[in-house]
Formats: sequence, structure tokens, C-alpha cells
Amino acid sequence: MNIRKRFVTALTALVVLALGCKKADAPATPTDKAPAPAAVTKTLKFTAIPDSSSKDMKAGFETLAKVLSTELGFPVEYTSVNDYAASVSAIKNKECHLAWFGGLTHVQCVKRVPGAIAIAQGVEDAAFKTYFIANASTGLNESAEFPAAIAGKSFTFGNASSTSGRLMPEFFIAKNLGKPAAQAFKGSPGFQETHDKTIEAVTAGAYEVGAVNYKNWDKAVKAGKIDASKVKVIWTSPTYVDYNWTVHPDLDKDFGAGTTDKLTKALLAIKDPELLKLLKRSGFIAAKNEDYESIRTTAETLGLMDK
Repeated sequence: MNIRKRFVTALTALVVLALGCKKADAPATPTDKAPAPAAVTKTLKFTAIPDSSSKDMKAGFETLAKVLSTELGFPVEYTSVNDYAASVSAIKNKECHLAWFGGLTHVQCVKRVPGAIAIAQGVEDAAFKTYFIANASTGLNESAEFPAAIAGKSFTFGNASSTSGRLMPEFFIAKNLGKPAAQAFKGSPGFQETHDKTIEAVTAGAYEVGAVNYKNWDKAVKAGKIDASKVKVIWTSPTYVDYNWTVHPDLDKDFGAGTTDKLTKALLAIKDPELLKLLKRSGFIAAKNEDYESIRTTAETLGLMDK
């Protein structure tokens, strides 16, 4: 091989070697990269005022959480609280972004959390009502007129922060008896943790008369839990606005633009009869804060906004 041929052969070998090294040192292609870590998915937590047995509430709200998780595309979780005030605090402290409130707890929340809004209510909540119930020993019977004969008897409200078990009954008592509840009954009025406890207390005769959420009473009747020989409804109140779903003002900021609208649509779209039965509603309709002005003014009049 002459010198020229040897030079070309050597040069070719060097070029091939250089290209091979360059290829080996080349950065990995996108397909060679390790997969990027999955984005952290937040969980939307919601709570509810503990107005019924924890077992019943858990069954309904955990089922609802599954439905909302599917509709929203991220985890939704129900978290229980021990009392009504704790449900308001859960929103205030952003432990939850959604809550099932009564009318009173809703207006209390709006006062503590500016920007919190009602987005949906049960069909029944636009015209809710309270039953006054009496132990059979009182001899009181059902009447369309306010039962003035309850004056001087022992009386129990439901929870101190309940709209149907305390706020509105106290309003109707003062309006019809001309004196506040604290002066109208034998001893101080009692308070019960839940509406179910109110029914139990009046049935047992611990109190002669009580005020109860009509939905809880009607459910207990259908379940065969009411002994009509011991307790009965003696008066049905005029209607008023009550429960709703309230959201924290940072919902869209924390879970993405449009989340409030998606959540509202998901709630309004619930049609499953079994789920609605668990939630004690026939369906849900749109709601707004202005719907609860009468509740707010009544709470302020009775000094219950900050209870």
C-alpha cells in the first residue's frame, strides 16, 4: 500500500472513531429519559353539621364523596366533626373547602369567612319546617295553631346551632308566646346533640315538648322508630330556607379554575335515588347567599350569630 492509500485509510479510521465517540457521548433522547414523577393530587375534603347519627351520615356522605371524585377527576373525601361549631371552623381554617351547613351555620360561616358562598341546596331546603313534638303525658294534640299550651312545660331544643332545632323554633316561640324561650318554660330549655336525640328525650319523658327537624322525624316514622303511643307531632311551623352546600372562597385557587362551577354542576346532577335517600333529599337546586338573608337577620335579632 502506498503512502497516499495509507494516509486515507488512517484518516477514515480516525473519522469513524470520532463519530463513534460522539454518538456514545450524545445526550439521551427523550425516550431514554426516566419518567417524570407524577403530579401531586390534592384531596378535596368536605364536612357536615352532625345533625343525625354518625352511622347514617357516614353512609350518605362517603357515597357522595365517591360520586364527586369521579365527576371532578380528583379525590374527594368526607371528614366528620364533633359539633356544629367545628364544621364552621373547618372551613375557616381551610381544613375543608366544602360543607353541608344548616342555614344558621351557613350565615355564621359567611361572617367568619368573607367570600364563602352557598352553591346548592336540597329541593326541600327552599321551604323547610320544624315539628314541635310532645310526650303523650301532656295531653297535647296536633293543631294548626301555635300550641300556646306548651308554656310552662319542660322543653328541649335540638343542637344550640341548629336552624330547625333551635333558631327558628326560638323565633316562633318568642313571636307566639310574647316572651323568650328562657322565660316561657318550666326550668331552662334543654339542648340535644342531634335531632334523633331530641326525639328520644321527648319520647322518654325527659322533656315534655321539643322541636325537631321534620326530615329526621319523617325518616324515623318510615323506619318504624316512633312509638305513637308515647310521642306525637303537635304543630308544624311555617316554612323557611335551611340547609345548603357552602364552599370556601379559595376553592378555585387551590383546585383549579372552574372547580366551583364543576362542583355545583355535579351536585345539581345527582339523580341516584339511593344516594338521595341517604342524603334525605329528593334532589338539589342552585342556591346563593342572598337566599339566607332572613336567616341572618333572625340570628342577629336573637343574638345567635356568634354562638
